[in-house]
Amino acid sequence: MDRKVRLTVLGAGLIGKRHIQHVLAEPQAELLAVIDPMPLGQKIAQDSGAKWFPSFAAMIETHRPDGVIVATPNQAHVANGLEAVAAGVPALIEKPIADDIAAGEKLIGAAEAAGVPLLVGHHRRHNPMIQKAKEIIDRGELGRVVVANAMFWLFKPDDYFDIDWRRQTGAGPVFLNLIHDVDNLRYLFGDIVAVQARESGAVRGNVVEETSVILMEFASGLLATASISDAVVAPWSWEMTTGENPAYPKTEEACYQIGGTHGSLTIPSLDVWKNGIKRSWWEPFEKRRIAVQDEDPLALQIRQFCKVIRGEEQPLASGREGLNTLRVITAVKQSAASRERIVLG
Repeated sequence: MDRKVRLTVLGAGLIGKRHIQHVLAEPQAELLAVIDPMPLGQKIAQDSGAKWFPSFAAMIETHRPDGVIVATPNQAHVANGLEAVAAGVPALIEKPIADDIAAGEKLIGAAEAAGVPLLVGHHRRHNPMIQKAKEIIDRGELGRVVVANAMFWLFKPDDYFDIDWRRQTGAGPVFLNLIHDVDNLRYLFGDIVAVQARESGAVRGNVVEETSVILMEFASGLLATASISDAVVAPWSWEMTTGENPAYPKTEEACYQIGGTHGSLTIPSLDVWKNGIKRSWWEPFEKRRIAVQDEDPLALQIRQFCKVIRGEEQPLASGREGLNTLRVITAVKQSAASRERIVLG
């Protein structure tokens, strides 16, 4: 394929508009069409110099893209993904890949049977900082990693909850935010085999949780904790520490701490902590900060999508990987409800 990869964006909401801008900026790609039934979607298509269609079915009658980016509401992801698979069009589907495990299995089974690539929008895997952290871990610089801690502590203002669905089950920070952190941890450390969780909504009194604490057991024997709350004023979250999204104020704090038998690592600063002469709690520390080039992971995700379509790479975040991350989040909610340890299959 010598020409540019022709991409269509399905859904012109907030994340859809960001994808459109990244497709327009990517030298390997061109924006074939925007699919959205609303007048605003038609205007966005016109402003972008792309064709407009009210539905995937309307587009596929006359135009066949090389790939489609699904940025519709969560409950439409499976139906839209199945449309793409039926047409033989590779799809990048925003997270979560599905509302429930059974629907996700149906979509992934159809894609695998048809040989159609599916990617999930866990874009943080593409962040050069996460890539460098994985490189540090995989080459054994920390020794054997035995423990990790992830934090998502921030304050969502009162008017955020003026929208009714944000106060209802499924709209809390576990499904909306922790899913990103769990995917990062799975990417860095491998499969999670069991979870135990507790949650609370004591501050606002909504049906949905506002605080949750999770213990995760990995197949490697590593143990990790994650604490998440959208009811505290604090700087310890991916949003507040990485600068990935300029909408959030950036601090110089850490959101992840990773501990190994020969050293430890903080993210996003990529500070490696080690003893000098020998490993001991009596020995002074040596700290080394690893430099990494800053690039927008959403842009890198679009670039990789083009390479997957061309057959040059395998997906960094495949549909199956996205479903396995969703399995963990589902188990977290089950554990919080039952107050039991949940073993994943």
